[in-house]
Amino acid sequence: MNIARLFIAGILGAVVTLGLVFLMSSLISQDIKPPEEDEGTKIADIHMPERVIETQYDEKPEKPDEPEEQPDMPEPEFDAPKLNPDAISIAAPRVNLNLKVKGIGGFSGDGEYLPIVKVNPTYPSRALSRGIEGFVIVEFTVTTNGSVRDPFIVEAFSGRNGNLAPSTIFNSAALKAALKFKYKPRVIDGDPVEVPGVRNKITFAIAK
Repeated sequence: MNIARLFIAGILGAVVTLGLVFLMSSLISQDIKPPEEDEGTKIADIHMPERVIETQYDEKPEKPDEPEEQPDMPEPEFDAPKLNPDAISIAAPRVNLNLKVKGIGGFSGDGEYLPIVKVNPTYPSRALSRGIEGFVIVEFTVTTNGSVRDPFIVEAFSGRNGNLAPSTIFNSAALKAALKFKYKPRVIDGDPVEVPGVRNKITFAIAK
């Protein structure tokens, strides 16, 4: 049995060997060429359409329309005071200051008080607009330093066209002006003394 197996195995080995030799010779005899290079797939050219690129900027806001002109408003009308143009000149009031002395004082000798500054009073606008004229007599004391103290009204008259009657329309202006008067004080034996009872007439008149 062993001999038969060996015989069969030898035959199979010889057949296999011959087959391998035959296969190798057939491979050698074939013309082996390198593998053909695959041609790459050709991609069609891509053409981009020409485009114009626009740059956008923020637009400035439009200038607002100018406001419409407002219609001219009529000027308000005021009732002007009725004045006599032949007798009154509103633009040029005139005030006269007349000094009168009562009691102690005077201008007769050395050392007597003397007026230095006389301030014209402000013409009251109410009287000026109405064409009112008049006068005020103010009495006061000239002090030792030449100022005026304690002025008061003695008489006051006002009116239009020369028709005067007692009135207080000029009193305040006359008193304020009197307080601004300045004098050289009266001197007796080298010492200044007060002078009471000094009167001053202030006339309010509108230039004609």
